[in-house]
Amino acid sequence: MKWRGRRQSSNVRMSGGKAAGGGILGIIIGLVLWLVFDMNPMTAFQTGSSVAGGGGSTQTQPIDENSGRDAQFVSVVLADTERVWSQVFQENGMTYREPELILFNGRVTSACGSASSATGPFYCPGDQKVYLDTSFFAEMRQSLGISGDQQGSGDAGNQGKAGDFAQAYVVAHEVGHHVQTLLGISQKVNEARRQVSKTQGNELSVRQELQADCFAGVWANRNQQYIEAGDIDEALHAASQIGDDRLAHNRGQVAVPDNFTHGTSQQRVNWFTQGFQSGDINSCDTFSGAI
Repeated sequence: MKWRGRRQSSNVRMSGGKAAGGGILGIIIGLVLWLVFDMNPMTAFQTGSSVAGGGGSTQTQPIDENSGRDAQFVSVVLADTERVWSQVFQENGMTYREPELILFNGRVTSACGSASSATGPFYCPGDQKVYLDTSFFAEMRQSLGISGDQQGSGDAGNQGKAGDFAQAYVVAHEVGHHVQTLLGISQKVNEARRQVSKTQGNELSVRQELQADCFAGVWANRNQQYIEAGDIDEALHAASQIGDDRLAHNRGQVAVPDNFTHGTSQQRVNWFTQGFQSGDINSCDTFSGAI
């Protein structure tokens, strides 16, 4: 992906200091809810923080030229999402409200509760911010076999690195959840989940996650001037590696579709591809028909 020397978003901030609120007790409660009761990770951490007396906020500061390579990269990717979604919303007679992206180290408190690096990247609709641990990209490069050292095929002085686009896909997916919040989709899903069984709620969660994958594909379609050979394959490979069935297999567990919350590897690949091929947000209706 061609990203060096390009516009960076002013909405990326580094978390500074320790999170206030639920603290370690909230994290412990959240882990119990997650591991024992198989609760959705972010719901578990939100509940744990509330039980422990959650709330509070994390001090942040803008990134600068000394913030590191990954912070600079994330800032460019977020700027691309701002450009693309502002255009899409304008085409549909709406105004896009940009999210903040918080880079944190180890632990952070959001409006959705306390979270740790183990939670992975997440979007919190309560404060409309994307949260990303600074160690995530290093772990992603290792788990997906991405070196991060080989130069891409971009022009001299503007070259990306192997694996960049897989990481950009993750950011675009989380921003997709922000788009869902702005469109009122997330609110409708949450309301519906409160009225159905756990299995039905999981299916709604899968459809919501697959739509975020499709939205990431729409972003990629409208960002093709910066895409290099092999970038889309990287995104598809990343999507295939984080399907619920693949993750269960990697843990040595039997894949149980009723427990899926994000979709199978093939579903995630299919819906990213759908968004990428169409470039149309209206092609991302994962809530009607089979997925």
